[in-house]
Amino acid sequence: MADESKLLEYKGHPLRRKDNLIYYGSMDDKYIILLQVLDTKKVGALDVATRVSVQLQATAPNLRSRDRIQKKSEKESLYAAMDLGCVWLERALNPR
Repeated sequence: MADESKLLEYKGHPLRRKDNLIYYGSMDDKYIILLQVLDTKKVGALDVATRVSVQLQATAPNLRSRDRIQKKSEKESLYAAMDLGCVWLERALNPR
């Protein structure tokens, strides 16, 4: 298992990647962001995301998968998807 001190974080929330899925946030919180890379293109030797699905999901274990989705969108880059996901997560975890 990975050493907890070496895990990647962005703006105070953990990032986890599994293949084309990126989880942003902690399962201990009420919500997380799920980013799914749908399309990529080659730029030099790198694969760059050209279409990314963003979902704000509730972490309640008693909900069905489809009922967990609170908001969803698609963006044309990973940067735009992370930017939107960060705003959604902060607003969901810290409502006014």
